[in-house]
Amino acid sequence: MKKIAAALLALVLCLGCLTSLAAEPVAKENIKLGVILLHDEFSTYDLNFINGVNEAKEALGLSDEQVVIIRNIPESNECYETALDLVDEGCNIIFADSFGHESFLLQAAKEHPEVEFAHATGTTAHTENLPNFHNAFASIYEGRYLAGVAAGMKLNEIKEAGKLKGETPLMGYVGAFTYAEVMSGYTSFYLGAKSVCPDVQMKVQFTGSWYDEKEEKAAAEALIALGCDLISQHADSMGAPTACENAGIPNVSYNGSTLESCPNTFIVSSRINWAPYFEYMINQKMAGEAIDIDWTGTIATGSVVLTDVNEQAAAAGTAEAIEAVKAEFAAGTRHVFDTAAENFITVGGAPLTSYMADVDTDAAFTPDTEAVADGYFHESEYRSAPYFDVRIDGIELLNQMF
Repeated sequence: MKKIAAALLALVLCLGCLTSLAAEPVAKENIKLGVILLHDEFSTYDLNFINGVNEAKEALGLSDEQVVIIRNIPESNECYETALDLVDEGCNIIFADSFGHESFLLQAAKEHPEVEFAHATGTTAHTENLPNFHNAFASIYEGRYLAGVAAGMKLNEIKEAGKLKGETPLMGYVGAFTYAEVMSGYTSFYLGAKSVCPDVQMKVQFTGSWYDEKEEKAAAEALIALGCDLISQHADSMGAPTACENAGIPNVSYNGSTLESCPNTFIVSSRINWAPYFEYMINQKMAGEAIDIDWTGTIATGSVVLTDVNEQAAAAGTAEAIEAVKAEFAAGTRHVFDTAAENFITVGGAPLTSYMADVDTDAAFTPDTEAVADGYFHESEYRSAPYFDVRIDGIELLNQMF
């Protein structure tokens, strides 16, 4: 039945009925949201989406029956099959949370124009221009920069106390893959730290997995053994924070607080709050209005947030410093990837004055868009998913994982 239905709806596409089908308002009681997760609650990344869905459900007054969450769906054809199952269950909005889900969700979107399909971290919606297929992300690089400010202040405190492991402040970073999303994240974190601790350096160790507690813990332990004074991460388990708590090394986590498990070392965490996007999609569907093809959440939309600062581990004045920088972001007087400030971003010792980014992603990863203008790199302005993949001075990659 699924194949027959798919064929019939593909015919509808050919007949040019896509726009009219997508424009009909839907009563709130008829909304049904399906969510496809790569992992489950044990992954901080996936838990962040679960929390966002639940917050949106409560805010909009949806029933439990109107939200279906499917966990542990790999980046394979199983995602496509799961999307079709959700269509059969009556879902009129379907969302998937992992980069590798995108091609399979797009396939389902082409076959079901009556359903809205949305995907986090994806790169193809703005070039596919399919009215019912959407990408979404947020300017999390601003959140990571703010978390980096907290890290830099902690390093200054350690330095002033004469407790650095080496001659200069050194941070370690546990990353999943050598992708633009991770590179944008660790670079913005580093630049936030550098803005208050100018002589900071950073080493990055990749695990080759978004969620592998053993490997993430081992990577953090290796970085600590190399003399890192502080550790952060873009990976989804408690591996790195646990290693830091065990070793007494300050930690800046991601996607949520680790205060309960790591009270002595947790400083702060940045994350994308997905509740505003889920609310936005549902409200647009109810109103019969178009959902943005490529949506970028910001601090202003409530999509980029930080936890409370753990005063027990953070340097004095950290919360106030974060708020001051946040105000500069809001005023447009500070940019994360500032190329105008002298010696703030250099590549091979030279200022970054031009960079062709791979925004319209193709199989060859061809650079296609000038991203440096007006004194800064314009991240997530030409596409929601990050495309900053510049290897700047001050950051050493200990390995690579693609």
